[in-house]
Amino acid sequence: MRVGDREAQALKTRLEWLRLMGVDAVRRRAGGAAPADAAVPGAAPIPANSSAPANSSAPTGSQALLGGLFGEAPGPDAEPGAGAAVGSRRARGAGAGAERSVSPLVPFLSEPARAGADPAAVLAALRDEIGDCRRCRLSEKRTTIVFGVGNPGARLMFVGEGPGADEDLQGEPFVGRAGQLLTKIIEAMGLRRADVYIANIVKCRPPENRTPLPDEVSTCGPFLFRQIAAIRPEVIVCLGTPATQTLFGSRETITKIRGIFRVIEGIRVMPTFHPAYLLRNPAAKREVWEDMKQVMAVLSPP
Repeated sequence: MRVGDREAQALKTRLEWLRLMGVDAVRRRAGGAAPADAAVPGAAPIPANSSAPANSSAPTGSQALLGGLFGEAPGPDAEPGAGAAVGSRRARGAGAGAERSVSPLVPFLSEPARAGADPAAVLAALRDEIGDCRRCRLSEKRTTIVFGVGNPGARLMFVGEGPGADEDLQGEPFVGRAGQLLTKIIEAMGLRRADVYIANIVKCRPPENRTPLPDEVSTCGPFLFRQIAAIRPEVIVCLGTPATQTLFGSRETITKIRGIFRVIEGIRVMPTFHPAYLLRNPAAKREVWEDMKQVMAVLSPP
């Protein structure tokens, strides 16, 4: 595919995501198109196997258009102080003073990494160790263990709650309706699913898609922590309350802490709404996009 075709496809993907969020037209300033300084930070694609961000000294046309569609400044109908609130969240999260959290993940990240260890090999060995897991009651009704999928060297990782019906059948996380929405979010960030890593706090589907019980999380959670320790991403996005509480070791709900980075042993963790919640509450997509812009800013060159 030619460069121009790739840019056109990327723009089409982002426009579709914005359409889903209810943004149907470009807001233009008098006298021309949306300015370059309205571009979303970090929208350039990040190479799948690169330890460094993609180099980009200026925003592409699609980046500028995305910024113009969204509008970085609050519009005339915005609530008073809305723009300041977003800026405050970004300053608290992306800056050097991001809040640190005591997390059950810490001991796993504190263990010295094996010199030259291949993350893919470590993950494969971990999957073999899980085997045909019967460690908790979730094994009784599951069809397939849903381990995780993506780039073992990913800079960005998404963590959800647990497999649903589609995931239980296919053995891959986030492939149902919520997963399709997550894919659109990832692509709108200028990435592919193959660039990131996706996993859940439990590997088997809870009956009727109920929330995993504490003993189930305590049994399966260490496998997730070892996945994270093998990959060591720069950023983790926690999707929903159960994933956030598991990684933070807290009882805080997502409505109170979403959009604010915390740091766990050098890894920035962003809590945001689960895609399943967005399917029920489409208006919250705008808040999730604000969170993803913070993530893109962290993963982008200064």
